[in-house]
Amino acid sequence: MKELISKPELCDECSRCERECPQNAIRIISGVPVHCLHCAKDRAPCMTICPENAIVENDGAIIIMEDQCIGCGLCRDSCPIGAIHMDELGIAKKCNLCIDRDIPLCVITCPKEALKIDSEDILTQKRDKIAEELQKVKMILKY
Repeated sequence: MKELISKPELCDECSRCERECPQNAIRIISGVPVHCLHCAKDRAPCMTICPENAIVENDGAIIIMEDQCIGCGLCRDSCPIGAIHMDELGIAKKCNLCIDRDIPLCVITCPKEALKIDSEDILTQKRDKIAEELQKVKMILKY
């Protein structure tokens, strides 16, 4: 299952992620990458409110089936973080986690690794840091 995790403390506001997103679905606001959080399907307001069932879950990604979208804008209005916008044709657009790619373009293009594809990377880094700190404690206790 894919998920997009942002680490705002690493973002240097270069805006490469914004420029490379094929859905035009990520924005940098005050150093924070803002993108769809891909809510759990039973709690996704956009999915719940869509009258055409044009919003579906696919491997953890909440995606808009553009050919089924009627352009009513209810999904846009229901999104608590404003991650959905309407394109020039009135079709709803949002991050789809680059579902057709192994790694989303925003993750690939971020030079500071402020965007990660899943939390496992972050958990691994935390585990490594804890292991390193435990080694230091062991060294102190030996003396």
